[in-house]
Amino acid sequence: MDIWEKLYETARKEYHPQEVTPFVYAHNVVCALEAENGQIFTGFCIESCSGVMNLCAERVAALNMYVNSGQTRIKRLIAFRDKAPYGEGSGMPCGACREFLYQLSEENENMEIMVDYATREIVTLKELMPNWWGKERYAEAKEH
Repeated sequence: MDIWEKLYETARKEYHPQEVTPFVYAHNVVCALEAENGQIFTGFCIESCSGVMNLCAERVAALNMYVNSGQTRIKRLIAFRDKAPYGEGSGMPCGACREFLYQLSEENENMEIMVDYATREIVTLKELMPNWWGKERYAEAKEH
């Protein structure tokens, strides 16, 4: 079993869409990520009638990583709905998630994100956001 299969199978366990209340829906998008030290963390999407309270599976997984281990660096990430990423934009983190992952650690620009599970095609966060606005702030922080 390669790491991508392990991540997929771990995330798949979280996939069971459910209406938590008449206002909250969860587990319809799932994610597993491999932290820098090799630990795996999961997350699931949770949506409510108030859009500002929605959390994507990728951000929940990254927050689980930070809260439970203090880590901020991610090596690999897979996210999907009812089946593994199959290209055509499936499995891609939304803009808010991409931004959060970059802000969590500059090193996350090198994280691998699954594009197509069957072919093992991946993309890096840096490829998705080649001219990220925050690079300058990271550089300034290193100077101090």
